[in-house]
Amino acid sequence: MAYVFLFPDLGEGLTEGKLLQWYVQEGAMVKEGDLIAKVETDKVVADIPIPRTGRVSRLHGNVDEILLVGKPLVELDTEGQASPLKPAPAPAEPASETAAPPAADSSGPGVVGNIEVATGTDVMPASGEGLSSIPTSASTPAGARVLATPVARRMARDLGVDVGAVAGSGPQGRVMKADIALAGRQSTVAPTAAPALRGAEHAARGSRTEPLSQLRKTVAARMVQSKFSAPHATTFEEVEVSALVALREAQRDRYSAQGLRLSYMPFICRAVALALSRHPKLNCRLDMEAGTVTWQDAVHLGLAVDTPEGLMVPVIRDADQLGIRELGLRIADLAERARTRQIRLDELRGGTFTITNYGAIAGIYGAPIINTPESAILGVGRLLETPVVKEGAVVPGRVLPLSLAVDHRIIDGGDAARFLRELMGLLADPVGMLLD
Repeated sequence: MAYVFLFPDLGEGLTEGKLLQWYVQEGAMVKEGDLIAKVETDKVVADIPIPRTGRVSRLHGNVDEILLVGKPLVELDTEGQASPLKPAPAPAEPASETAAPPAADSSGPGVVGNIEVATGTDVMPASGEGLSSIPTSASTPAGARVLATPVARRMARDLGVDVGAVAGSGPQGRVMKADIALAGRQSTVAPTAAPALRGAEHAARGSRTEPLSQLRKTVAARMVQSKFSAPHATTFEEVEVSALVALREAQRDRYSAQGLRLSYMPFICRAVALALSRHPKLNCRLDMEAGTVTWQDAVHLGLAVDTPEGLMVPVIRDADQLGIRELGLRIADLAERARTRQIRLDELRGGTFTITNYGAIAGIYGAPIINTPESAILGVGRLLETPVVKEGAVVPGRVLPLSLAVDHRIIDGGDAARFLRELMGLLADPVGMLLD
């Protein structure tokens, strides 16, 4: 019998992924649970297992090709199994492009990243969008109203795609998000020759166009969503941290002997976690559609990590329960695995507050963008050696710039200021926060 395995939704309404590697070849025998492909999603690189046993009769897709959720990935010959080849079900008219993914059968094999794929049907279920092939008919006639989902229209604006020139794959020709993404990938920009300059060596310079990575697309969409949905209010402050600098210097060798390169971030995370425990208004999630706000008891700190593919925010669970050493080890581990794309999906979810340390590279102040649905984010600037006034005298000091952005829909200026004052006190007197 023939069995078709469709590219599954790996979580959070995924619509596409990039094929990085095939682990099998046509004609090979595979067993249930064997890994068949490595794909890059908008957050992680994941290995996909096959939920059936059989011989591979056909592989769909080439390396570096973008695959759509719900499209055939692998065809198997499954002798002795009643698994007839079935076409993908026709999608119903979608109300939005953010419908929840189908429930997974817990008996199925797991994808790396603690995601399970369904095995209860002969054809892998998938979200509505992406099941129909993109038609090759002409684009929408001039003057006609284009049917397109709001998400697709927003993506088209971000990518500079003309919605009217895109053939829709949804019901009644509706333009979907996957159609816009495909149109954005297919559009190319011809290299433009540079103006003539003196010397023949300047005669032929041009430009280079390359597709956006899955992660970069997600970062762009999230930033646009946050900036234009949550009214940001940003407060800037400076805290004198000579005592913190001295404490780190005194403890650095001891921690180094334990295999930990002690930075300032564990101290900052500890101070933020304690301040959030005392000012829980900044540790909440706002849901305007439901008309609710959720106050979090635990502090799950997101830490923005600069990776070659784009920004990732792994989460330190229960940061308020961890000491400096435990925080240092968690930070180093999560940052390294984020940069090498070994992070798990569950380690990127559930944050309640985010810290971005742009000062580690360059920058004194910034206006960080909130990592929605969180309600606040702290930007940490470059540690400065500068004159300060202490007891009426000008003396050398170490000043740490802070930028706190909050969602003004739920957090008022007074709440933000009180949290910031608490945080500054903990950083200025680090021994006090270590004793808590």
